[in-house]
Amino acid sequence: MGEAGTPYLVDILALLLATVIVVPFFHAIRLGAILGYLAAGVLLGPWGFGLISEVEEIRHLGEFGVIFLLFVLGIELKPDKLWQMRKLVLGLGLGQLLITAGVIYSLALSFGVSQQAAIIIGFGLALSSTAFCLKLLAERGGISTLMGQMSFSVLLLQDLSVVPLLALVSMFAGGDVGTTDATFSFTYAVLTIIALLVAGHYLLNPILAKIVASQDPDVFVALAVLLVLGMAWIMESIGFSMALGAFLAGTMLAESHYRHQIEADILPFRGILLGLFFMTVGMGIDFALLWEQLGVIIGLTLGLMFIKGLIVYILARMSGARHDVSAQTAVLLSQSGEFGFVMFGFATMSGVLDTQLSNMMTLVIALTMVLTPFAVKGMNLLLNHFYAPDPDQDGEPYTLFEENNEGHIILAGFGRVGARIGAVLDAANVQYVGIDMSQNRVKAARAQGFPVFYGDASNVKVLQAAGAAKAKMIVVAMDDPEHFDRMLPLVRQYYPGLPIHARAKDRQHCAVLITQGASTAISETLETSLRLSEQVLQGSDVEQADIDRVIDAFRSDYYSDVVQKVSDHRVVMGELKH
Repeated sequence: MGEAGTPYLVDILALLLATVIVVPFFHAIRLGAILGYLAAGVLLGPWGFGLISEVEEIRHLGEFGVIFLLFVLGIELKPDKLWQMRKLVLGLGLGQLLITAGVIYSLALSFGVSQQAAIIIGFGLALSSTAFCLKLLAERGGISTLMGQMSFSVLLLQDLSVVPLLALVSMFAGGDVGTTDATFSFTYAVLTIIALLVAGHYLLNPILAKIVASQDPDVFVALAVLLVLGMAWIMESIGFSMALGAFLAGTMLAESHYRHQIEADILPFRGILLGLFFMTVGMGIDFALLWEQLGVIIGLTLGLMFIKGLIVYILARMSGARHDVSAQTAVLLSQSGEFGFVMFGFATMSGVLDTQLSNMMTLVIALTMVLTPFAVKGMNLLLNHFYAPDPDQDGEPYTLFEENNEGHIILAGFGRVGARIGAVLDAANVQYVGIDMSQNRVKAARAQGFPVFYGDASNVKVLQAAGAAKAKMIVVAMDDPEHFDRMLPLVRQYYPGLPIHARAKDRQHCAVLITQGASTAISETLETSLRLSEQVLQGSDVEQADIDRVIDAFRSDYYSDVVQKVSDHRVVMGELKH
């Protein structure tokens, strides 16, 4: 057992060591995590230190990172938002795929490539990398921007094209893909997807409720992973990509009030495995072939990125997008993607594509991935220096998604205090997201129309999923003080500039919360006693001006320098000395 397990342990240690050394270095020099992972892969691979030789085995594991990435994206996209994207998917997405494939097909024929091989190369290179694009998008505002929506529409259409493209390769190889069988397979796949979506709509929340009722967070995490991988496996078994299955699993949970907690539980898996996928791309670069055909491969790489970028730019401009948005979308989608590896490998095994040509195309795909972050950075620099958008031209004829994740308030805790705060915010039309750990409370709140979700607000991943990076402030209204002690230091660590308004039990608790990072802490005991006192004074025929003066004096003495007063054991007005 020890001998068999040692090589895998060495591989794992090498991957982790490279991650913690190389990736932070690339962050420090402002080149980003993706290039860091690629560089780490090159160092570990056959052409670096040679610590890892079984690149394909690790690549299969790394592909799970793409699966989890699509799942999280599906959670963030509600069905009504997907419906709003239909014109972009069918227009921009389908246009990009067919036109790009057609141009590359024509160029391949002119270089003497056979017709069938040219078709495979055309479609294989026309596809972009979902992993690279979505990772770069996450660093630049996500899919809430117009560039994000346009890019994701193209990527979604490309993912839907996986089945017909694989069928095309099989047909060229002489496989049995008759019209009747193909129609039956497609109909069966569509019916399966519909059945799964319907079952998920009616069964997922009750199942999740039962798991939450068990009060075992590990089982909840296991169910989330089971859902992602189970849907991925089902989609693969009926001919679609695993990434599409994970995306559908995410859309099933987009309306669920458990989605923030599930997203927080999945994020660690996604981050580690996606980084592993990027490293395998770096490991797979064949430097011997690159050196042997350096001029040809560099020319093909740059030419491919130029053609793809130009086509996307023209289509985006025809769709009404501004010049800068079109240019950013173009460079983001200019690389070829991970499905190209699969498609060319399948075509080679089927005898449709020559091995040397397949290796060259695979190398071109890897190099386009390496160059994409640089191209994105370069385009942003050019636009910042030489382009000023016309303020009268919004360039957005589409109905943008109504996002609730910017400029909103995060309300942590929706009990007796939090619910009242939420009701006031709702009455004032102030945008907020409520988070609570009680499933019964969440169900009751959502039944009354409040935007409340199940999750642990003291978990920074849950806060990230709730949009804390773009929130206006956080209001802490939880009942359990232990959650306060965990939550405030984390929020202050990850979001140092975010205002935190917290509910406190008494003056000592106010001092503790302010020390931990709260902007303000409101004592529930003081405010109750002051309101009662005000009513008593009014009933005693005291002038309102005198009532306000006394109440304000008590409140000011209570809250002013509260940390110092508590540490010095000073007694404030109305407090008994012990």
